[in-house]
Amino acid sequence: MRLGIDARYLSHGLVGGVHTYLEHLLPPLLEQSGPHAVFLYADTKRPFELSSLPPGVVVRYLPYRNYLSKLILDWIILRKAMAADRIEVAHFPANYGFGPAGARTVITVHDQINLLPWGRIIGGHARELSTILKMTYLHLCTMAAVKRAELLLTVSDYARREIAHFSGLPEEKIVTTYHAPGPGWQRVHDRTVLGEVRQRYGLPERFVLADGIKNPDVIVRAWRGLPPSLRDGYRMVFYSRRPDPPAAVFDAVRAGWAQLLIRPPRADLPALYSLAEAFVFPSLIEGFGLPLLEAMACGAPVIASTAGAIPEVTGGAARLMDAADETALVAHLVSVLDNAAETLRLRQLGLARAASFSWQRTAQQTWAGYRRAWAA
Repeated sequence: MRLGIDARYLSHGLVGGVHTYLEHLLPPLLEQSGPHAVFLYADTKRPFELSSLPPGVVVRYLPYRNYLSKLILDWIILRKAMAADRIEVAHFPANYGFGPAGARTVITVHDQINLLPWGRIIGGHARELSTILKMTYLHLCTMAAVKRAELLLTVSDYARREIAHFSGLPEEKIVTTYHAPGPGWQRVHDRTVLGEVRQRYGLPERFVLADGIKNPDVIVRAWRGLPPSLRDGYRMVFYSRRPDPPAAVFDAVRAGWAQLLIRPPRADLPALYSLAEAFVFPSLIEGFGLPLLEAMACGAPVIASTAGAIPEVTGGAARLMDAADETALVAHLVSVLDNAAETLRLRQLGLARAASFSWQRTAQQTWAGYRRAWAA
C-alpha cells in the first residue's frame, strides 16, 4: 500500500485537538507501517515537529505563504503531490480532505459540528464575519468530503452516531478509533516537581481544578452552594487555553475564591492534575473529552457532565451530572471533598480506566481502516 497522510497540523505551530491527535497517533502508526510506503505531507508555515522517522517514511514539504495558500493546498497542491507519489490510500485527519483520482480516501471526523445545518453552526457568531466565513468553508468542505470518502474514522460511538445522523451516511461506513492520554500523562509523585508547580502558580494546599472554557457557569453557581467549611477550605483553580474564558471565571476570581491560569505549559498539567483534590468537567458537549482521561491518568477524581461521549469515555469511573444541574454538582463535590474513601475509590477507578486506552491500539485500528479502504 502507498499511504499518504495530510500532516500539516504538525507544521503549523498550533495546539488543539487535531494537533494532539496527529502528535500521538503518528509515532505508533509509523512504527507499524511494515512494508507499506508512507508519505507525510507538511507545509512550510513552521518547522515540521516529527523527527527520527522510520525507513520508508517520506516527508513532502508543500509551499505556504498565507491563508490563501491553505485553500490552494486543500484543493490543488496536496492532491497533485499525492498523485505524483501514486498514493493509493489518502488519510485526512482534520475533518475533510480531497485525495487524488483513484486513491481511496479516509477522513477522521472528530465530531458532528461541521456537519450540522449551516444555520446552527453560525448561530452564535452572527456578528463575526470572519468566523462565519471560516465556519461556512469548513461546513461545505466537510459535507463534500465525507460524501466522497471510502471510510470515516471518529473518536467515539457517540460521535459515530451523530456523524451518521447529520451526514446521512450509514454507520457501518464510520469506524470508532478511541484516543488516549499521551505518554507523559501519569501521576506525579516527585515532591520537588509538585512543590515547584505549586509555588510557580501560587496554589493553595487544597484546590479543585477545572477547564475554564467548559461551562464554568455551573461551577460558579455550585461553589456558592457548598457548605461554608468546604467553600472556605478549598480554592477553585481554572486553567484556560484561551485568554478570554467566559465571564463567570473572572467573576469568581474577583470574588476571591478562584484563580485563573492562562495557557499553562502542557508539561505542568500532569502536576496540576496530581495536586488537585478533584477535576470538574461539566462540558455542554463532547465528541470524546481527552482531558477526562488525562486527569484520570494523573489520579485526579473526576466529576463531569453526562453530555455527548462523556459517559462512554469515563466508563463508570467518574461522578456524572446534568451539565446545568448545580445541585447535583454540589452533592458530588461534597462527596469527593469530604470523604477520603470516595476520593480513593474514584482515583483507583480513574487510573484503571485511563490505562485501558492506548495510542498503540488506536494505531492498530487505524491501519485496519486503511486496509479496509484499500481493499474496497
